[in-house]
Amino acid sequence: MSDSAWSLDLYLKKRIQLVEAALDHYLPKATTLPGSLHDSMRYSVFAGGKRIRPVLMAAACEAAGGKPEDVLPAAAAMEMIHSYSLIHDDLPAMDDDDLRRGKPTNHKVYGEAIAILAGDGLLTEAFILLSNPQVLTHLDPVDRLEIIHQLARGAGSLGMVGGQVVDMESEGQKIDLPTLEYIHTHKTGALILAAIEIGAIIGGADTVQRRALHRYGEAAGLAFQVADDILDIVADQRELGKDVGSDEERGKATYPALLGLEGARQRARDLRDMAFSALQPFGDEARPLREIATYIIDRSF
Repeated sequence: MSDSAWSLDLYLKKRIQLVEAALDHYLPKATTLPGSLHDSMRYSVFAGGKRIRPVLMAAACEAAGGKPEDVLPAAAAMEMIHSYSLIHDDLPAMDDDDLRRGKPTNHKVYGEAIAILAGDGLLTEAFILLSNPQVLTHLDPVDRLEIIHQLARGAGSLGMVGGQVVDMESEGQKIDLPTLEYIHTHKTGALILAAIEIGAIIGGADTVQRRALHRYGEAAGLAFQVADDILDIVADQRELGKDVGSDEERGKATYPALLGLEGARQRARDLRDMAFSALQPFGDEARPLREIATYIIDRSF
């Protein structure tokens, strides 16, 4: 595609189509027993969303010289884990949300028990997929093992789950900036960083490229959550797809609460600049990563 014809909207559309097709292929069909469980799993996976993590994985792979199709099994596994986390996050025991992406949350449709099990099923299905010897066959076994490790670490107690715990324990508390950044770099940033790392591995990135993409992933992952914090205040319900101001009502730690709205926006701009700087070793092959970093920030302004 010529430079003049390139657009982020078209890039995102094409990559999302690839990811949607992969998810439909790899997930058990709703007619597979037990139907209620698999229907619930697919309900949340296909409830919408920007697919930012799998798209970033594909973009990192391309920046390293790979093809977007190469990441699809890992991208689908990543999205399964992200969807499981949202199902559990919405439960009454945690955030008790009624809406997700503009639709009733999983437990509102299927009940709490099936919602919990659907989340469990998606988490497990992700690793069933990644450990399947019939996928990612072009990779060295050591690289395949590292991909599984990166995803598990990003999702576990030292990543997303740990960040969720500190977030819950901080509700209604006055916390400092390091604690807030711990929450965001783990609860949200860890899976985004894992997506970038996995894309780099699949794309065959060298040591310099791996380090650069790691720095990009750290900045972009935090920027994404800063932008979400801002959106929780400024977006209407139709745009956000959930109850507006829900973070503030629960006394959650957010950047606007700690730094003020303009301070949070400046932090987002700083993180975007850090992401751009990290990509200096790359040329036009990293254009999607640069454009996505801008998109992440611009949606909150």
